[in-house]
Amino acid sequence: MTASDGDLSPAEIAGSLRVGEGERPWTAAEVEAVHRELLADLGRLQGELAEANADLGDLLDDPGGAGDDQADTGSRALEREQALTMVNTMRNMVLHTQLALARLVAGAFGECESCGQPLGKERALAYPRAVLCVACKQREERR
Repeated sequence: MTASDGDLSPAEIAGSLRVGEGERPWTAAEVEAVHRELLADLGRLQGELAEANADLGDLLDDPGGAGDDQADTGSRALEREQALTMVNTMRNMVLHTQLALARLVAGAFGECESCGQPLGKERALAYPRAVLCVACKQREERR
């Protein structure tokens, strides 16, 4: 996030971010901290995803033995299912982190994707991947 590589500076981004009523404006330091946190999370998540993909590959490559009983076959199927669920969850986390980084750089960070209102600065700081304000999230969960 430097002006030299064509990106906006943290101060420029902070000036473009909306806040809720009664909240203080974003500071360059807060924007930089969120950016660093998201980048660190992205690196960690990508590493975990690579590991989970390798584990899934090992499970899928294991055909089992000819003498396996139904319990062994069922256990192996359950392990594969759990590994696949973990890989899908990790992929979603990587995607949401990448999207949060893109929203931050674009100046749309902290805005509700449903109603367009600010998420609330504290919410955005606590969970930078959030895309819905509290009211919209509650409405979504009731459905």
